[in-house]
Amino acid sequence: MSGPVVPVASRPAAHPVLAAGPVDFTEAWLVNRRLSEHTRAAYRRDIAGWLGWCAGADLDPLTATFLHVNAYARALEASVDARTGRPLTPATVARKLSALSSWYDFLGKLRAVDANPVSGADRPKVNRDHSATVGLTPEEVDALLAAADADTGPTAARNRAAVALLADLGLRVGELVSLDLADLGAERGHRSVRFTGKGGKPRRRALTPGTAWAVDAYLAERAAAAGVGVAELTGPLLVTATGGRLDRHAVFRMVRRLARAAGIPAWAKLSPHSLRHAFATTARAEGVPLEDVQDAMGHADPRTTRRYDRDRHNLDRDPAYVIWSARARRAPG
Repeated sequence: MSGPVVPVASRPAAHPVLAAGPVDFTEAWLVNRRLSEHTRAAYRRDIAGWLGWCAGADLDPLTATFLHVNAYARALEASVDARTGRPLTPATVARKLSALSSWYDFLGKLRAVDANPVSGADRPKVNRDHSATVGLTPEEVDALLAAADADTGPTAARNRAAVALLADLGLRVGELVSLDLADLGAERGHRSVRFTGKGGKPRRRALTPGTAWAVDAYLAERAAAAGVGVAELTGPLLVTATGGRLDRHAVFRMVRRLARAAGIPAWAKLSPHSLRHAFATTARAEGVPLEDVQDAMGHADPRTTRRYDRDRHNLDRDPAYVIWSARARRAPG
């Protein structure tokens, strides 16, 4: 690996150093933040990638400048995603640099670095109006749910519950697989589920009648197989055949298998996130206010929610029609 064409400085002796160096800093940074385990793992990989690049460039990460970060960013843009076989997208590179910036902010608070080198770096421009996730039409979501209903086998009831939660609540796959039985509850006549969302924020959502039925049917079948009552079940909500927590990779495979059975043309490119996009698009098309969809999806920025709405540029929704109709109603007979 070739390093950046910039001088490598030595770390000032006055800076404190943790026993295990930057890796120790990373764990301290992660512990200091309220994050889901999935997010922690992703951030840990992002920082490990930077530390690996620094090692290859014979660079002390505590002395890196924005020139080094720029060189790293260009290396990322030229690298290939092992999962897709395609170059990393600008959004992926931007996310990795965002994690790195947060890491350096933490080091700055510890006075381990003088400044955040990412703050002056040239980050890739991300089109907030575009998402690479393959979406689903409402009819395709219906077909996917029907395929789950028609599925057979020992995991069919669990899969129906999982797809219902993804489709009706628009959950992130990490949120789905992190659900525990203790997260289910009831509030003011609503069946509900509580979980930790992105950024470590506590969230709660209502279960629709259809989703509640699918969850109840799955738990009843699971309890019967274990020879106990539903109330005696503990641990993860969605489990494997051996009782372990269902992981995100199994959910990806399940969604694609059911999509293929449903005859959805793009089944091989779908992901659980496709159902999250469909949730946002359908909710907005049915007239749910943007603020309510934003809250339901746990987005801090409404622009993120708008990006999930695949139908936002449909001319049927142009406000010019509403204004014209109102003017026509005001016109004298």
